[in-house]
This record gives sequence, structure tokens and C-alpha cells, in this order.
Amino acid sequence: MTTSTLTAVDRLLDAFRAGHGVPAALFAPGAVLDATVPGWRFSVEGPDAVARQYSGWFDLPCELEELERHPVEGGEVVTYLQSLVDQGVPYAAHHCHVLRFDAEGRIAGDLFFCGGRWDAARLAEMAAAQHAASVAARHA
Repeated sequence: MTTSTLTAVDRLLDAFRAGHGVPAALFAPGAVLDATVPGWRFSVEGPDAVARQYSGWFDLPCELEELERHPVEGGEVVTYLQSLVDQGVPYAAHHCHVLRFDAEGRIAGDLFFCGGRWDAARLAEMAAAQHAASVAARHA
């Protein structure tokens, strides 16, 4: 019989995917979210404040595509492309979390980067640019 224990990061990512709220219990007392979002940087402190901020951002079910997890000393770096549908419109966003853990494995800090939320028109524009670049590279 194999037993698997979900880490705080596993549970955080599951909460993001579900879009029904992020539990404060994932975060250590004094946890800090230091967020860089398009055109702004801010931070919130404390498990309730961090959970509330993430619950507001991840309030719809989503997929986490291109998910990569890299353990580092005392934490983990997580990147993904979030894709979701909001009122019938597809969106995507590219995120990076540099996470630190406390001794109990809770999230003590998250240095978070978001490239912005892209709608269907922007996604199509990026796909066309990617395609043009790959065609040009093949013919170079």
C-alpha cells in the first residue's frame, strides 16, 4: 500500500484549480505575499490576508498548464500558465511563485509574479506572433 501526503503547495494548487477559496491553514503565522502584478507591487501579511488575496484572484475553476515545480533549499519555485473561462470568455495568465516554508511545511512567504490576464484576442495575437517567429526561424 502506498501512502501519499499532500504538501501545502499541492493543496494550494488544488485550491487554485477549484476556484472555491484558498484555506488560511496553508500559511504560517506571519506569512507574507509579496506580489508583482502588471504595473504594481504590493504585499499582504498574515495567513488570513494571504488566503483572502488568493481567494479573490482564484475565484473561478481553472487549469494550470505548463506546470513546473522546482524544489529549492527551504522552499519551492512554481510556474504555470493559468487558463480559465470567465463569463464565456477564455483567459490565460503566466505566474511564478517563489515559496518559502516554515518548519512545519506551511507557506511562510510567496514572492509572486503575474504577467497579466490575457483575453482571447490577446491570446490569438500571441499565437500568431509565435507562429510567425517559428516560420521565420525555419527559413533563416
